[in-house]
Order: sequence, then C-alpha cells, then structure tokens
Amino acid sequence: MKKLLILCLTILAVFSCSDDADDLIAVCDSVTNISSNTITSNSAVITWNTVDTSIEYTIEYGISGFALGSGTTISESNTDTQLINLQANTTYDVYIQTVCNSGNISLHTDVYSFTTALPNVATEFKPVLSEMNLFVGNLENLQITPLAFEYNLNTTLFSDYAHKQRIIALPEGTSMEFDGDGLPIFPDHTVIAKTFYYNTDERDLSLGRTIIETRILIKLNGSWETGDYKWNEEQTDAVLDLAGSTLPITWIDASGSSNATTYKIPSNTDCFTCHNNNNDIIPIGPKLRSMNFEINGVNQLEQFISNQQLTGLSSSSSVRALPNWEDTSLPLETRARAYMDINCAHCHIPGGTCADESTLNLAFETPLEESNIVEQSVVIDYRVSFYSEGISMPFIGTTMRHTEGLNLIQEYMNTL
Repeated sequence: MKKLLILCLTILAVFSCSDDADDLIAVCDSVTNISSNTITSNSAVITWNTVDTSIEYTIEYGISGFALGSGTTISESNTDTQLINLQANTTYDVYIQTVCNSGNISLHTDVYSFTTALPNVATEFKPVLSEMNLFVGNLENLQITPLAFEYNLNTTLFSDYAHKQRIIALPEGTSMEFDGDGLPIFPDHTVIAKTFYYNTDERDLSLGRTIIETRILIKLNGSWETGDYKWNEEQTDAVLDLAGSTLPITWIDASGSSNATTYKIPSNTDCFTCHNNNNDIIPIGPKLRSMNFEINGVNQLEQFISNQQLTGLSSSSSVRALPNWEDTSLPLETRARAYMDINCAHCHIPGGTCADESTLNLAFETPLEESNIVEQSVVIDYRVSFYSEGISMPFIGTTMRHTEGLNLIQEYMNTL
C-alpha cells in the first residue's frame, strides 16, 4: 500500500510539472560574429549574425574603455547599423544585446572593438591648420599623419636661424615621378608643408619651442597655390593668414648667447615673389638633387623609392647631389655655389623674379663662366654684407645677416 501511494504521488508530480512547462520563457540568444566594414574617419558599419531576425537589438558604443551604461545607445531591427559622428583615428568599443521582448533581453556580447580611419589631408585651404589634417594628436607636437611623410634637404635656406619641419602628402595611390635632378612631377592634390619654429634653448630642448608659422603649397589642376598659417600664442592651432605679419622672437643658441629678432611671416604676395618662375608658382626645396643624401645611414631618395613615394627611378646614383654648404671638407667654390643655389637661385635663374633685373644665374649646375658671378662679384659682396630691407640680399625672407653664410660668400668672392 505504501509503495502504491508513492507511485501515485510521483505520477501526480510529473503531470503537474508538465503544465508549468508551457509557461517557461525561451532564452534570448546573444548575437554572434560581430564585424565592421566601410570604416571612414567618422563612421563605421557594424554587422552581426542572429538566430531570430524578427527581434530587435540594442547597440551601445563609445571610445574604448568606456563603462557600460555610459555609452551611446541605439536600437536596430536589422542585423547591421551605421555609427556616425565618430572621432578620426580613434578606437571604439561596441556591445550588443538581443531584445526578444520587453521582459526578455540577452546578456551583453563580449566587447567588439574597431578603429576609425585617419582623416584625409585636406586639399583646400581651411580656416585653421588643424582642419588640414597634416598632423595627429596635439597639434603642437607636430606629429605627422601617416598619410604624409617628412623630407629634408642636404643644404638649407637661411630663415633667421629658424628650424623647419618639411612634409609632403601625396594622394592615395600616387607618387612623385622622376623628372631629372630638379623637382619631381607631383600629382594633383599634393600638399607640401613647412613649419618654422625656434627652440627656447638649443642647449636644452626639453624647455620647449615656439612654433611661428606653417607654409603650405597645394597643387590643383596643374598649378600650385600658396597659404600660410600663423600659430597662436597657446600653440594649440594656427590661423590662415594671407596678409603677413611680424612677431618678436627670442631664443638661446648652442653657445648660450641670447638672440632676438622681429620675425616676418610672409604675405601671399611675398610667397609669389620667391616661388615665381615664368609667372608660375613652383616649390623651391624638394628637388631630387637637394634630397639625395643619407639620413642616419639611409639615402633619402632610396627610402622614397622603397616606399613607392618616388617612381620612375631605380637608384639614387642616377641623380646629382647638391653638396652641403656646411661641409668644410669640400672645396670653397663648391660650398659657396651650393649656398647660393638654395638661398638665391630661386630668384636669380632664368624665369625667376630677378631675371629681368640681374644677369646672374646662380643655379649650382650653371658653369661659372655662364653664371656672371665673377663679373658681379663686387655687387654680390656688397649686397650680402649688411641687412636693409629692400636693398640687401636675400631681398625678402630674412631680417638679419647670416653670419656663417656671409663669411662663406665673402671668402669665395675674394678668390675671384
């Protein structure tokens, strides 16, 4: 009798439980295979897989490391969504929940992360430098975007002892094309930028620097356009300034001497004066012969070739090299001609701004007997021996004598 009673109770319990089974709620499954595509500098498309496409999803996202509940939340009935108004070159975290109904929501998925693209370098002059996208991070650090690259010159133009950072940004999938020892052929939408700054104390670079200006050339429809950005006192940005201005600047040089000058930021008219050749604006510095030298043991042109930034040239050995005027192991004439090339020849060559006023042709490769240097040696000596705006040489672009350059030129003139 006792065994029969236990059996009856067991059967009753089984049938009672089977009635409750109809009230059980199915588990709301989490989505799987989250991925991203069509990533730009400010947007991305997020996709995922799901078991039931008739339900909805809650997507929460934010800059990597954000706390759940503090991000941006959107609802979606499809299995993809576009995230917009994102920050460029920034990593974002994404979490997704499946909403089977208001009372049945899945757990959050594991975090899914993606990084937005770098913004393209602007190919038109923006009101402020930060919008040109030439740099990443804090602008004052002058950290070049990976979409551009730095270049240097073996012998440099004197600009009141200012330091310069030089960069080139080529359109994606393009390159500079070899066209002899001079300027390469730059594709349309190339941007060339040169930033001028002074270290506070050359003996201790940790003391910082003062950035003055960033000059920019943009090639559009086969022609170059110029623009100049003047940096603010806070060193947080620079404003497009085509009128030119002056700025007092002080610094301590490597010998510990204090220096001061009233730095002159050129106007757009000044830029045309120096960059003009046959009434066309052209770059001055990035000639292949001026970039054909080693930096930290690696030839710069070879690096450009390896990076496919320069095409049409298999070896730097095919390009003449402009000597470094500061290399005292070179002959005096070689050094002096190299100095005059980079500091004077953009005006004193056929087609240059001074071509109609001077018989000089100061390009380094011009034979001495065709340069008129000997015939004009007295005038050259005089015009570089002092500074007076509009009279001394260089005509513009500096506000003081370049002591080292002056000594070199005068020593050379004395041998003629």
